[in-house]
This record gives sequence, structure tokens and C-alpha cells, in this order.
Amino acid sequence: MVYTRISAAEAAAMIKNGENISLSGFTPAGTAKAVTRELAKRATAEHEAGRPFQVGIFTGASTGESTDGVMSAAGAIRFRAPYITNAEFRKHVNNDEFAYADYHLSMMAQNLRYGFLGEVDWAILEVCDIEENADTCKAYLTAAGGIAPTAARLAKHVILELNSFHSKDIKLSHDVYEPLDAPHRQPIPIVNVGDRIGKQYVEIDARKIVGVVECNIPDEARGFKEQDEVTTQIGINVAAFLSNDMKRGIIPSSFLPLQSGVGSTANAILGALGADKHVPDFNIYTEVLQDSIVGMMLNGRVKDASTCSLTVTNECLKEVYDNMNYFKDHLTIRPSEISNNPEVIRRLGVIAINTAIEADIYGHVNSTHIGGTKMMNGIGGSGDFERNAYISIFTCASVAKGGCISAIVPRVSHQDHSEHDIDVIVTEYGVADLRGKSPTQRAQLIIENCAHPDYRPLLRDYLKLCNKGHEPQNLAASFAMHDTLLRKGDMRLTEFAEYIHA
Repeated sequence: MVYTRISAAEAAAMIKNGENISLSGFTPAGTAKAVTRELAKRATAEHEAGRPFQVGIFTGASTGESTDGVMSAAGAIRFRAPYITNAEFRKHVNNDEFAYADYHLSMMAQNLRYGFLGEVDWAILEVCDIEENADTCKAYLTAAGGIAPTAARLAKHVILELNSFHSKDIKLSHDVYEPLDAPHRQPIPIVNVGDRIGKQYVEIDARKIVGVVECNIPDEARGFKEQDEVTTQIGINVAAFLSNDMKRGIIPSSFLPLQSGVGSTANAILGALGADKHVPDFNIYTEVLQDSIVGMMLNGRVKDASTCSLTVTNECLKEVYDNMNYFKDHLTIRPSEISNNPEVIRRLGVIAINTAIEADIYGHVNSTHIGGTKMMNGIGGSGDFERNAYISIFTCASVAKGGCISAIVPRVSHQDHSEHDIDVIVTEYGVADLRGKSPTQRAQLIIENCAHPDYRPLLRDYLKLCNKGHEPQNLAASFAMHDTLLRKGDMRLTEFAEYIHA
């Protein structure tokens, strides 16, 4: 049986106003790109004709310009979950023009299966290959796992984007596994980073497939800033801390799997660990792989890697495809429900390293909202990993905006991660090991080891002004630095006295 070939415009024309679509991919890697471009054009035409047209969009994580970008610009989004990175979408969300729900990425597929977000009308999956059978289609994903198996199973209709940009050989790294729902869920049998427990394909009821859109569209990989002195020093600090913990016997001599977020700081940390001769060759169990990890796999520094997404440049992706004879045995691509699964993370003893927007003196972390109100990207997978990690580490530069903003504050303006889940805070100035410390001890460590020198006197003054208690606070002054930034543009101008006597 050969499924009907249709154009992206024909596919987009089938989707109705108010329906929900679910997409493959995780970050711009592996996400549908052809149909959503046409859907944005259709929305623009409908709006110009005075007719409403918006859809709900469910994904594994963020997407790229061909989905979040063009759909946002066209005003075509009614609801969106669970994570974003697109500036156009962010603008609309922070103007309260789109409905956006920020979820832990491990929970997205489950939330859909449990019916929390409504019905899934359409699944649009990017695939590198298809086995076209009368009853069941075997659809082979491209550079990411995401929520594809759940999306395909729940959707009333399925569109496949057969993207020839991707090598068919990437199917050899996929491990597609969807757990049963409560109360029938079984243990996830992953006991080593490289264990394969599922299939290489997404199984789809062939009756759902309304068409195949053939295309050749590169992934819309994001470039990250080059490392600078600050990110390099953060990387050195993290590597030295972990190396010392291994020497002390806190970390086994064989080391433990690492999870790391994306960006220049993550690259700096991995680079520093790779260069530390005291750290043995190690494994990665994470949600996204960047260029740096691919290089470390090819030179043997990283032995095996499990991920949900190849969030790499297209040049690096081609390198993976050219070396699939190696990567098929050492790289595993999983659905996000498995790559970010708390059960597996805790069993494997994953060391989690993520980035904070700000941390307060007691170790609470804000990783989503600027000034407590403006969405940046979302919580992503940081909570999945940090809450369940063997060691939970958050990193950030000590200051931003030329020193006008301190990343270490008396009280975070929005809390995503509590003090109970965080073991270590690291900036370019040093490391605060919070394990086994009381709140007051944590505050002293974070101020003296992590805060920028310009802000240490202010933070010490705040601590002196706090009412006594297990976790001392002065509620009148706890957001004084944030308020001063809004009024004067520089946290360094904070005068706590004006808040205490107000």
C-alpha cells in the first residue's frame, strides 16, 4: 500500500479553526516544518478575510522559526505547551495575547494521554522513512524523539512529513517506548545509559494517515554564543568541584552519567570536564545533545549518550549521519517521557547541571521568568533532572546587563526550583556546596562564594536586617533589589532602609 502524497498546502487546508495539532521533534530538531509554514499562510489569509483561525499546538519542547516563529507572526496560536525559545512567540505571550502553559517536559505526553489538555485532532510527524502497510505504518523519526509516539496514537488524523534532508540511517539510533498509564504502568527497564527497550519506529494505525508530504528542509539549528571568560570559569569551577567529589569518594571512581542544558555555559562545563585528566571517560544521559558532545563521542571521551534530541548545527548533524556505523551503537534517541523520566534519572545516578536566571541566598532558583513576570523560555527539563539527580547543580553568571542586575538576590522573583532540590550553586566566582547546610549557612556560602563582589555588601546587609527564624527573611525588603532595578535601572543603588521604614 502506498499512502497518498499531498502538498504541504493541501495538508494545511484540512486543519480547522480551533483544532489541536501535535508535532514531532524536540527543540528545532526533528520537528515538522513544511505543513506549519502553510498553516501560517492560511491563518493570515483567513484573518485578512475577517474569519478566525487559531489552533492549539502540543510539542515535546520548543520548535523553530517554521512553527513557533511563523505561527506566532500570523496570530495562529490559540494555546501552546510545553516550552518555547522563539522571540516572536515570547513577545505575544508576555503581552498576554497567546495562552501558554509551562510544563515539565517529562509530563507532556502523559498530560495528553490523561486528557488534561483536550483532544489531539492532528499529529504531524517528521520522518526519514516509512514502511507503508495496509494496517500499520512504521514511521521512522529523524533527529529527535519528543512526544511522537503519544501524539500519533492519540491523534484522530496523522500527516507525515517525509524529509529527505535526514539520513534514513538515523533510525538505527531510535528507541521508541511509550509506558502504560497508571495504574498499570510497569518499571522502565533502563539500567545502563545505552539500554534499548523499545522499537526503532513509531507504530501508527494506517487508517489515520491522511497523506505524506515529501520535502527536503534542513533543521533550524540554533547557534549559541561563543564561550567567554565568565562561562569558561564557570565550566572550570564545575569540573573542579566534580573532580574533587570523585577524589573524596562522593562520586564513584567510574564517574556517573551527566545531564547538561544547552548553551555556551553547558559547552564550557563539558569542555572542562573533558579536559580534566582525573575524570575518566563518561556517559551522557540528557534531553539534548550539542555539538560539543558529538565531538567528545567521536574522540572517545564520551562513551555512550542517551538523548531526546540532536540539538546540533546541520554541519554536526551531517557528521553524525556520516558516522552512523559508530553512532548506531553509542547514541540512543528516546521520547522525552523516557529521556527525562524521574525513575530512570534517579536509578542511573545522573549528575544534573542546569542554568538559572537567578538564585536567592537560600538556594531557591528562578529559571523561567525575568523580573518574576516576563516568560523567558520555560522550565524545560531542568526540574525533571534536578529534582531527581545524584547531585543537583545550577549555574549562572553572577551579574547581567553590565553589572546592573545581580543573579544572586535576597529572594527569587519567581520560584521554579526549591531549596530542597538543589545541592550546588556555581558562578564564575566560585561554588556554594549546600549539602548538609542550614538556611543561614547556605546564605553565607552563596553570598561569599557566588555573588559578585559589588553585591556582597548589599546581601550581607539584607541578611542582618532579616527577622530571626529558621529561614530569616525581611518581607518588606526581600524584593528591594528587584524594585530598585525597575525604578532606577541598577540593583546596586538599593537602599534597604527605605523599604523597612515604609
